[in-house]
Amino acid sequence: MTPHPEAGVGGKVGSDPDVIAVAELLGREPAGEFEVVVRSDEGAPAVIENTPFLFDGTPMPTRYWLIDPCLREAVSRLESTGGVRQAEAAVPVEQVAAAHLRYAAERDSLVGADHQGPKPSGGVGGTRQGVKCLHAHLAWWLAGGDDPVGEWTAQRIGLHPS
Repeated sequence: MTPHPEAGVGGKVGSDPDVIAVAELLGREPAGEFEVVVRSDEGAPAVIENTPFLFDGTPMPTRYWLIDPCLREAVSRLESTGGVRQAEAAVPVEQVAAAHLRYAAERDSLVGADHQGPKPSGGVGGTRQGVKCLHAHLAWWLAGGDDPVGEWTAQRIGLHPS
């Protein structure tokens, strides 16, 4: 996995080929703007970075979304064997809480101070505390986030940073 060289915060919709590829990987049209921030070794989208709101204005708490099918399956297998509980036991609660705060701060910095109405909430994957979704943690870690649960997940599925 490699970070996308042109990736950055900005909420721009990916190029047409990326929109098509992401729609195929999601099994539906994207519901909001995104940027491909990590690609597989073959160049396919692996992680997308979502804007804080969907096209219809609904808050989107999940900033980073894991869409690579092989990684999703590997993480799902880990979750199905108690991976969430194992991660909560392995990673100190203070580190998880700090990661949620960093994630929320990054996402929330994109919401204008003059925004009226509901805003995205929570930390990684919309969670306020603990671990809910290893997929979201891994996605953020792959995109360069300081996420100890994402790093723990990467180690458990045999993914090593390049």
